[in-house]
Amino acid sequence: MPTQGAYNASKFAVRGYTEALRMELELEGVTVSATCVHPGGVATNIATAARIDDNARLLTGQDAEAHRRQANRLIDATRPDDAARQILAGVQRNARRVLIGSDARRVDFISRLMGAAYQFYVLRFHRKMQKRSAGKSHAVRSAQAAASTPRDIA
Repeated sequence: MPTQGAYNASKFAVRGYTEALRMELELEGVTVSATCVHPGGVATNIATAARIDDNARLLTGQDAEAHRRQANRLIDATRPDDAARQILAGVQRNARRVLIGSDARRVDFISRLMGAAYQFYVLRFHRKMQKRSAGKSHAVRSAQAAASTPRDIA
């Protein structure tokens, strides 16, 4: 996702490490394995607790609090206890990958189907969210301006 470069890089690093580790364990013939978890939106406080640089406004058109609220709406897809059950079930069946939530399955399907072209859809979604946010910000500023404007008394 745009504006999430460090987060995306760390997720890709964990995926690469976990997949390499699993293959190394298989080559050694040990009875221990590794499962790579691909979580979608899990309703935790990760967005609320996130540090958001003020410069994010330049990319998103939102202040930090608006960005947190939007992120919380987007990640509120899977309850943490459901995610834990899905992860445990994947580990028990020795799955190479476990996709958590319908949103993770959708992203996985689209990226496999479209390859790198999926990025155009991510950008489209991001721009749509920017416009929606900008429209709300404009409406709020307009309402604030109207409330602070003296009215003629007739």
